Amino acid sequence: MAVLRSPFRLAGAVARGLVVAARWWRSWVRVADYREAAEASEKLADKFEVIRALTLFRWKVTGAVVGVAAVAGAALDLVYGHRVLWIGGGVVVVGLAVLGRRKDGSPGRKPVLAGPRTLTWTMDPQVLVDAFRDAKLIGKDETLRLVERATRQGDGWAVTVDLPATRKAIDVLKNREALASALAVDEVQLIVERVRGNGGHAGRVAVWVADEDPYGTAPMRTPLLGVQRWDAWRPVPFGRDARQRKVDLPLVWTSLLVGAIPRQGKTFAARLAAAGLILDPFTRLYVADFKSGKDWYAAAQVAHRFMSGDDTEHVLRLVDWLVELVGEVQGRYRRMQDLDDEVCPESKITPAMSRDPHLDMPVTAIFIDEVQVPLEDRTPLDVQGKKLTAGEYIGELLTWLARKGPAAGIVLVLATQRPDSKTIPSNLRAVMGSRFALRVMDWRDSNIVLGEQMNTRGYDSSRLLASHKGVGILRPDGETTAGADVLAITVRTYYMPNEDWRTICQQGRALREAEGTLSGHAAGHDTRPVIDHAAVARAIGTVAERADDAELPEPLASVVDYLGDDLQPGGREFVPTAELVTELEVDAKAFGLRMGELGCKPTRDRVATANGLRQVRGYLTADIRSAVTRLCGDDPSPPTPTTRHGVTAV
Repeated sequence: MAVLRSPFRLAGAVARGLVVAARWWRSWVRVADYREAAEASEKLADKFEVIRALTLFRWKVTGAVVGVAAVAGAALDLVYGHRVLWIGGGVVVVGLAVLGRRKDGSPGRKPVLAGPRTLTWTMDPQVLVDAFRDAKLIGKDETLRLVERATRQGDGWAVTVDLPATRKAIDVLKNREALASALAVDEVQLIVERVRGNGGHAGRVAVWVADEDPYGTAPMRTPLLGVQRWDAWRPVPFGRDARQRKVDLPLVWTSLLVGAIPRQGKTFAARLAAAGLILDPFTRLYVADFKSGKDWYAAAQVAHRFMSGDDTEHVLRLVDWLVELVGEVQGRYRRMQDLDDEVCPESKITPAMSRDPHLDMPVTAIFIDEVQVPLEDRTPLDVQGKKLTAGEYIGELLTWLARKGPAAGIVLVLATQRPDSKTIPSNLRAVMGSRFALRVMDWRDSNIVLGEQMNTRGYDSSRLLASHKGVGILRPDGETTAGADVLAITVRTYYMPNEDWRTICQQGRALREAEGTLSGHAAGHDTRPVIDHAAVARAIGTVAERADDAELPEPLASVVDYLGDDLQPGGREFVPTAELVTELEVDAKAFGLRMGELGCKPTRDRVATANGLRQVRGYLTADIRSAVTRLCGDDPSPPTPTTRHGVTAV
């Protein structure tokens, strides 16, 4: 049967080959590739004369080839007879049959699986357009506009494009995984950033595709190992991004929250931040290690206050430290009032002030590793008549320091392996300036560290690979080497093993001995803090009044924190939805649905604008207060107290 069918198969293959050849010739003679490129760049009118001239030239080439072939065939036929035509015709038939043969997977043949998809391109514009279409980021009839041509940057290709009108760059960031699939690369190889500032807009996207896994190689050692000393006012070398660009982390005037599941590099990241401050002999360090291991032990030789342990005694000692720091901040602000404008131009510490021994205002950093241990401690306390647990009081003190401390030179660095809403109070998270999330379990934990709705913007640390130790998403507070307009960036931290950490701490001690700034625990004078609980209780009273806010769900907790005193009776009566969405940087639809679930229904009211009164949608603060009261409930009855260092405790 196969022999009987073979002539028909041959005829079919020749016919298909003839069609394929005709189509190829038509595309070639019409200059289809050049025409499509001009249409894609919307420059067809400019290139029309060139395309027309090239089309006429190819028609002439076609005519010349046909004429030469006809003359040559006639001459050979006269010399050698008709067998030349038969041989030539046979060659043509075989060629057309091969061109028109049915390939594997075509109708009439046994279907087979195709080979694997791989990235076999070098940022070809058409391939990129097809990938955006396949990922459904642009329509089938839409295209991209080329802003910057594809160039090699590091070990990958970079290109900047404009999306079609009404398409937003934020949608590309949200669907980065779909775009990576369309490009046949792992999502860790694809970096997508919105171009902001004067050179960007809401529809401009910068794309970088790595040749291979950018985090598959060994990490780099910290560059601080090779410096003699460091200036705390300079950003600390923190790591490198996927393109191997340096990422420095500013610490002064801000705070840092580090969150991750165990064994992902959380303590290493916190120690990198500490290393830069240790190498500045004019800084003062408080170190509380609730892991009770050896990771921070070397810091004891430079720390003004140091402890390692996870007992109730250590938690209560941390309370004393924080109360001491609150009093220190209050004292610094009082002393600033007496300084002239040349020394203290604003109510902020300056580099000169931090190094003046007469002013006694050094940059002071407190590092708390495994901060969930003290925050979850349930030891009852009686603070000036207010019943709190030790964890709640520590949460209030840390929140106050994160709010008021940075301008006075207090740097707060917290690290936790349990980044959930019950462990880290929402009002504390809301005021932490910089965030660094290494790998966590799910997107909710990632949002706890990075901020609400960050996963919808394409930043979700639960998607990081377990093999990528020390790789996390950094949301910096202030300008980094990546730019001032970068919302977040994936960073691989520098590697600093224990031997390097000990070397840096020894060097920091030598610098302090030379400058005469060694103090406290490191100098052998680990005295009890001088504290005034009454003054501190009055200072953090506004925070204490909202201690139960730590249990509020998002986004209500962020709304309460944003409104502050405006939420109290006598404050604002109405707040527009647009204002909350903008300030909290959340998705409007998701925000409205969640607020409705929490019992806050939107309403309409008139607000004053530059163009007069305008009716807008928003929320009544009375409704928000009612929701807070309903969710918080009543305070539990306090147990019988005893007293410790001015704080009543059991």
